[in-house]
Amino acid sequence: MLTREDYLMISERQRQGVFIKDIAAELGVHPRTVRRALQRGSEPPRRPKLRPSKLDPYKAQVDALLAEGIWNAEVIFRHLQQAGYPGKLSILRAYIRPKRQLRPSVGTVRYETAPGYQLQHDWAERYVVLGGVRQKIYLAVNELGHSRALHVVAMPRCDAEHTYEAIIQAFEAFGGVTATVLVDNQKSAVIHWADGRPHFNRRFRELGAQYGFVPKACRPRRAQTKGKLERMVHYVADNALAGREPRFDDWADLNAYLQAWSQTVANRRFVRELGEAVPERLARERPLLADLSRRRFDTAYREQRVVSLDAYVSVGNVRYSVPGHLVGQRLSLRIQLDGWIELSDLNGTVVARHRQSRGDQRVVTIAEHHAALWQQVRVESRSLGYYAEA
Repeated sequence: MLTREDYLMISERQRQGVFIKDIAAELGVHPRTVRRALQRGSEPPRRPKLRPSKLDPYKAQVDALLAEGIWNAEVIFRHLQQAGYPGKLSILRAYIRPKRQLRPSVGTVRYETAPGYQLQHDWAERYVVLGGVRQKIYLAVNELGHSRALHVVAMPRCDAEHTYEAIIQAFEAFGGVTATVLVDNQKSAVIHWADGRPHFNRRFRELGAQYGFVPKACRPRRAQTKGKLERMVHYVADNALAGREPRFDDWADLNAYLQAWSQTVANRRFVRELGEAVPERLARERPLLADLSRRRFDTAYREQRVVSLDAYVSVGNVRYSVPGHLVGQRLSLRIQLDGWIELSDLNGTVVARHRQSRGDQRVVTIAEHHAALWQQVRVESRSLGYYAEA
């Protein structure tokens, strides 16, 4: 790099009529370097010294999180703060910005809906540690199409019953019902497509009729048509549960965390493509939601069981007691999603209620159920004289 003294020498040699190539040979540089210095009229500008950044000790941690697929700057910022990072979010964003071109992206089509018109529903899968046990959980992600308000709940399965429960909980959290509910083509909602139209599951249609919404479905292989929610599914997985296998005490602890995250993070965010924050849009959308159903839709599993000779019914690998006089009868079984088992006779009268066994217990008995059976047992009594004579 030329110094000020070099430039002064170049200027002096030029006045003396020395050729550029000879000046370059004298300085040991390329002739183009000499020519640029003459055109510039000064020595090259000094490059500013790079000052150390507060982020420097944490860049390896940032790169590791990016490699795990965590690209949300706010999530990474929280991780760094826990590690002692004293800098600002803007420094982190500036470091991540040029790296985003390396992130694989999927184009989605985003369309706007009127306030109160649509709720979009989808599922995400994630592994977490609950009570010290690593297991897969299913995240039901529900988003109001206009305001982008989110409701997220974790469940052990993503079948029909849990799908309906998740949608109902979202309506209850938002305080009303949208005119339509848009789902993907999961069997819990859509049986099949025919003549370009979806044929919905009977129970899903019943749910819509009771709450007053019209079921809608994405066209097969066109899940991107609900692009807003596709993006939010990734947002929930990468933000609320970022990192490797987050730990929680139990399902209640996990869902309490998700509820708090939705209220304090997701539903306070600023939507850049709309130029508004979620609370502002939700304030306009909430009054346009329809009233909730006065009667809650029954999301329990329903089956039938025949009572065994010893007055038990089997549910899974566990036997539950029922009153003894029901031996041999057929009972209706309801398994509620909150873990309660309810047995009713053919007239609809509840005859037994049990908390579902989650551990190693294989027989659950309520003593009163079998009191009548024990009274029927007759034991012959003999005096001691009988044994003496024998």
